[in-house]
Amino acid sequence: MLKKLLLVFAATFLLGACASEQPPPPPPPPPPMAQAPTFMVFFDWDSSRLSSASLNVITQAVTAFRSTGNARVTATGHTDTTGPESYNMALSLRRANAVKNELVRQGVPAPAITVIGKGESQLLVATGDNVREPQNRRVEIVIGGQTAAVVTNDLAYCRQLSASYRRLLGGTQSDVIAGDALAKCEAGDTAAGIPILTKLLTDAKVSLPPRT
Repeated sequence: MLKKLLLVFAATFLLGACASEQPPPPPPPPPPMAQAPTFMVFFDWDSSRLSSASLNVITQAVTAFRSTGNARVTATGHTDTTGPESYNMALSLRRANAVKNELVRQGVPAPAITVIGKGESQLLVATGDNVREPQNRRVEIVIGGQTAAVVTNDLAYCRQLSASYRRLLGGTQSDVIAGDALAKCEAGDTAAGIPILTKLLTDAKVSLPPRT
């Protein structure tokens, strides 16, 4: 009888211990995804000249690039809403190329840099038309990881630019330049080929194809 009571007591104790156990703690949340470093370079009205403050920002971007080891750099130019859209597209590209040239001068390899012009299509500060807004006159430098998709998209865009040039402007003296630019893209140097083709089209006031 005593043995049975001991067994019942032991079973009750074990059940109570199991019931009193705390549930396991939830797993920790995943670490937040690291955002690519972004740097802003601002410009005077209707200008692509780099100020001393702009040069300091570019130097910081170069330092960030070197810390990554082997990253992809994107320089995206923007304008405010003064002037025609076609002019602003060309101006945004001049600003982006000015930043690229300084990045290269400070040691960033040219093939690592993608230059994009957005004109007045992506305002940092929303304004009406014909408004001089200093924060919209900028180039955004993004230091990101290398991905095959970026390179593939750049090559596809370069081919699209070349096709637009040949369809609309073929037969001019610039054919050789356009052919050399496409050859650069096919060789992997889209950072050099795309700005050349873009300039040929914008100088001729031809709308650029949409970029995917």
